[in-house]
Amino acid sequence: MILPPPSVDQSYCTVSALEAGYVDVPMAQIVDTAEHDEVSRFPCLAFLLRHSSNGDTFVFDLGIRKDWEEGLPPALVKATKRWYSVDVPQDVIESLQKGGYEPSQIKHVCISHIHFDHQGDPAAFVNATFIAGEDTRPLLIPGYPTDPNAHFPTDLLPHGRTRYVSTAEMSPIGPFPHALDFYGDGSLYIVDTPGHIPGHVTVLARTSSDGGWVYLAADAAHDWRLLTGGAQIADSEHYGCAHRDKETAAKSIEWITQVSQQPRVRVLLGHDVPWFKDNKDGSAFWPGSLESL
Repeated sequence: MILPPPSVDQSYCTVSALEAGYVDVPMAQIVDTAEHDEVSRFPCLAFLLRHSSNGDTFVFDLGIRKDWEEGLPPALVKATKRWYSVDVPQDVIESLQKGGYEPSQIKHVCISHIHFDHQGDPAAFVNATFIAGEDTRPLLIPGYPTDPNAHFPTDLLPHGRTRYVSTAEMSPIGPFPHALDFYGDGSLYIVDTPGHIPGHVTVLARTSSDGGWVYLAADAAHDWRLLTGGAQIADSEHYGCAHRDKETAAKSIEWITQVSQQPRVRVLLGHDVPWFKDNKDGSAFWPGSLESL
């Protein structure tokens, strides 16, 4: 086992999936084996994690905001409609409310990265401290509306309530060179997984006191074939590449592949199509929770 063993009285997290909209994605953006006109409906997954000892509520990613056409910068709405169809029958806020939580009750929100299908509506989480990768910060400067063509609002993440984590405060865990032990008790790690866009982070959390784990991969990989070797990252003339830095993204995928091969580690992608098909409306979604491996 390449991940650290549990300690005595090990704290862990109960993890629940949250529905957060859908995006119809041209697969030629994602894998090099796709047909030019192949489209897949991607679920946008977010997650509620509850700490076993301190009761902390931690949400990873916020999916798509319900009012995305009005709430996102105009340049981003235009770019989104060029490539994708978007549907939000249920957003993160509604998903939380189904299990009795209001956004105001959430103590921490970690945004894997600030693409529209992960940023949600941070303004609704009025009491939360936000966590984002350090390299996210420059993407918000000057931001919209100072720059009318910007894709990200300058105030997307709340000033005074956002912690930008850097690799300088991280240590290795398993195959990952940089991870932050968020609670200081080995229960949840913020993992630097570069390549997709600057600041991309993921979450590695214990799901039991005796050795279970879940790894929430966000957009480090969009399709399981990238982990199994059934396809490579797409980089087509028409669609380009889904990642800002293809080579670095491929390295992050190598790390995730190593983790996925470990016993008692469940890996979930941010747009995990096969897992969603098997689990939609099931007990893994809040107010239920994932079964620990």
